Amino acid sequence: MDQAAVNKKNVKLIIIVAALGYFVDIYDLILFSVIRIKSLKGLGVPDSDLLDVGTMLINSQMFGMLLGGILWGVLGDKKGRLSVLFGSILLYSAANLANGFATTVEQYAIIRFIAGIGLAGELGAGITLVTETMSKENRGYGTMIVAGVGLMGAVAAAIIGENYAWETSYIIGGVMGLLLLGMRVGLAESGMFVNLKSDGVSRGNIFMLFSDGKRFKKYLSCILIGIPLWFVVGVLVTFSPEFGKELNATEPLSAGTGIMYCYIGIAIGDIVAGFLSQMWRSRKKVMLVFLLLTAVSIVVYLNAEGMNSQQFIWLVLFLGFSSGYWATFVTIASEQFGTNLRATVTTTVPNFVRGSLVLATLSFTALKGSLGIINSALVVGFVSLFIALIALYQLEETFGKDLDYHEIS
Repeated sequence: MDQAAVNKKNVKLIIIVAALGYFVDIYDLILFSVIRIKSLKGLGVPDSDLLDVGTMLINSQMFGMLLGGILWGVLGDKKGRLSVLFGSILLYSAANLANGFATTVEQYAIIRFIAGIGLAGELGAGITLVTETMSKENRGYGTMIVAGVGLMGAVAAAIIGENYAWETSYIIGGVMGLLLLGMRVGLAESGMFVNLKSDGVSRGNIFMLFSDGKRFKKYLSCILIGIPLWFVVGVLVTFSPEFGKELNATEPLSAGTGIMYCYIGIAIGDIVAGFLSQMWRSRKKVMLVFLLLTAVSIVVYLNAEGMNSQQFIWLVLFLGFSSGYWATFVTIASEQFGTNLRATVTTTVPNFVRGSLVLATLSFTALKGSLGIINSALVVGFVSLFIALIALYQLEETFGKDLDYHEIS
């Protein structure tokens, strides 16, 4: 087999492993939102405390992801993309298994924190590998496949979480992750990273992102453009039972159902966004369109007075599709920086975005006492969108950019 065929086979394997790894990653990440009420009631949490305890556990997981994003990102540039890809899968798989045996809220919180650390590494390492091994003209297709397949993990989480005991649902996720580790055999490291490593260039120095004003501004903008998506998932859909009551829904709304259909929408949106970015040869134009769609979908959802379960499904599908720019957003972050900082950026950026959910939920809960749950969500949602639009304006277009270079300290 000639070298070109070997490289093509390796690219395909990288995309498959990254996509399946992200599938299990999203399964674990979303499973708590699906089984939040069931698991907390199983641990004896009273109905009056479900929202507050649920918020605390989400924040524990997200704080773990903030720390894990830094840890895995630096390791990805220092030790390699593959070591992070499989190290993170191993950690969150073990945490999933442990979660199936939690008996107290305190144990639940600690395990979700550890799981958060593990969940922080897989996507960044996978996207970095894909962008560095595919051609600059076609790498958008690779990241689109990773996100499209991976996001269906939320559908699996919804189906399994609704039909199995919450403990069993976590154990299934852990087993899936451990099985995925067997696919490591035959996977090759990024050639760009291997060449850079042999050149002796400083790698994974996260302080370089803050030592230069222009570089820091670019890094911060990469984070801010993704915040609205996690507001949609982490607030509007996760707390859909509470929104349903406030909007006088004709029947109780299921967060599990909402998560499943929202992520189906996100997966479809990611595929559409990926194709549009290739057709338009622009990531920024696609991001702008989807951010504006997100604004429309938020308004429609929060004004759906008296919705029924069928209307709820269509609304969360619209919410998901409108915020389905995750693959495009992560690709933009990966393409903005040189090889010696690429894994650090591509890993920390989506995790800081996920971690921004802590601020979103805290702001939402702080404002709902005075503004009410609907107006509080509108304020937090539109502030995040306004910030994202300003940040998008600051970034350069990266479609077709040559990535074989490094940042100078």
